[in-house]
Amino acid sequence: MKKNGFTMVELILVIIIFGIIATIGASMIATMYQNYIRARIINYLQAQSDITLQQIAKRLQYRIKETAVAKISSSPDILPLYNSGVTDKYDVIQWIGYSNEAMLTPIVTVPGWSGFIDLNDEINTNSTNKRLSTPGSDLAFANTIISALTNNAVTMSSGGVALMFKGLPVSAVDPVTGYGWNATVADDDYVVRVTASTNNVFNIVGDAPDTIYEQYYLAHTAYAIAPEGTNPTDFNLTLRYNFQPWLGQRYNDTNTKSALLATNVNLFRIRQVGSTIRLKLCLHDGNNSGIGDYVVTCKEEVVL
Repeated sequence: MKKNGFTMVELILVIIIFGIIATIGASMIATMYQNYIRARIINYLQAQSDITLQQIAKRLQYRIKETAVAKISSSPDILPLYNSGVTDKYDVIQWIGYSNEAMLTPIVTVPGWSGFIDLNDEINTNSTNKRLSTPGSDLAFANTIISALTNNAVTMSSGGVALMFKGLPVSAVDPVTGYGWNATVADDDYVVRVTASTNNVFNIVGDAPDTIYEQYYLAHTAYAIAPEGTNPTDFNLTLRYNFQPWLGQRYNDTNTKSALLATNVNLFRIRQVGSTIRLKLCLHDGNNSGIGDYVVTCKEEVVL
């Protein structure tokens, strides 16, 4: 009886076909794995970008808008953030935030500071006596909050708290020199250092303003978002705080507090159009994925 079987040629062809299929399968599996790793890294970087931008935006939300400036970290150059001359080389943003935590809180019925000066109280609102009446305030509570936030470095008795009048025309204030960004002590008609005389009366430290305005902000610290590192496309992004430019202090002084916001930063850009600030942040994975490429993601945030 005749038996049918595979010839040597047929066996070789089958082996070759299986080899091709195995190669294609292995390549597909490797590609799928790389795509999975890339997608996971992109999701992680996007989440980190979101968290970082939200942290910055929440701080900027309580900024005193007139105080926002941009700086070149490697030089003394400073410009108001709204200035059209702010280019990509301005890599630091600084602003003074009003003491929101010391103003409003659910545990008391009276705010720490009301934001209003009683211009009709001629005894307690007086440039000669260097006093400002602020009815509806609980300055003792404001002092408790500010002291806790600064670890007792700034208190309502230290002269480090600043009162800044609201509603002044833009031309009345030089954003760079007026708030102390150039390391000069600010004592002017729109920035005064204060202590608490009573629960609703400020004492003015230093020169009294020639004109007293009805509305004000209270501030105990400035903030800066600054790069850390020498590589312009691979650096850390930090938040600097607990420094008072109206006392001549700067964001990179040794006693300034710092918090790490993001690592492996590829780009950080700041723009202001009108009163709106646009932030752009790009992060990379440090080429730690093992897939042979840097993975970079970018996010933008708008702050009103």
